[in-house]
Amino acid sequence: MQQPRNPRRIDHIVMPVTSLSASRTFFKTLGFTVAPAASHPFGTENACVFFADGTYLEPLAIGDAASHAAAGQSGAIFVSRDTAFRFRRGAPGFSGIAFKTDDAEADWCAFRDAGLADGDLFQFARTFEAPDGTRRELGFRLAFAADRRSPDLFFFACQALAKPGDRSALTRHANGVSGIAHLVLSEPQPQDFQPLLQDLLGREDAETGPEGLRLAAADAVIEVLTPAGLAGRYGAERNAERGLRFEGVVVRVPDLGSVEERASRGGLNARREGDCLVVPLAEAGGPFLAFEATA
Repeated sequence: MQQPRNPRRIDHIVMPVTSLSASRTFFKTLGFTVAPAASHPFGTENACVFFADGTYLEPLAIGDAASHAAAGQSGAIFVSRDTAFRFRRGAPGFSGIAFKTDDAEADWCAFRDAGLADGDLFQFARTFEAPDGTRRELGFRLAFAADRRSPDLFFFACQALAKPGDRSALTRHANGVSGIAHLVLSEPQPQDFQPLLQDLLGREDAETGPEGLRLAAADAVIEVLTPAGLAGRYGAERNAERGLRFEGVVVRVPDLGSVEERASRGGLNARREGDCLVVPLAEAGGPFLAFEATA
């Protein structure tokens, strides 16, 4: 695949959840500002967590089950992917990585030529509501890429067709989080997916070691850890089944102690793992949100 002129930048992370209300409670307990809920025309809804570095998390719930099912049956690739992830992995979790682009059509052609394109170009519009109640229409064009060896993770280039306006109030968080530091994937043989990730990120270099590999996007690091590496670094578990899985997101915060106190007061099961504070998305463990102290 012809690589991008510059390393790709992360746009956002797709995070399937069972309930926006429960997701909002989770994030607010940890000191995040959460945007008002917004609905998609294909049955899903989100309540995003925006960061000052231009990235965001997209907690995604099914708001209209009938519309969601109909869109999936009609071949809407975003919905098909969401349905498959919920069936295979459940929620909450992390299912997709979106990269910023100014030309989703060119990205789709590159994905197609590399045998990675997943479905057709996908375009939609939704309403964005600012904290002051101002509403405006936003449009997006998406080009999806997938590796059939990894049914639980997809990638896409996300082109914003209209600027969202000033959302700076939504990027200010009581916990001081400023953005995404790492995306944590896992696979028993990480090097098998090194060429794929290098192509997608537009990077030729990668750090490799016994615990996995690290590749740098323009604004964050993607780690692909072995099960042993995942356990040693973040105290998380996975089995030996093959395929990339999206295990966690690590965000930057000025003070781990204050977040740890918030988690404790809110009854969340936070734990220290090395220089990180790890908070599972669910009581049973599994996918996690982690905090890394900024220098």
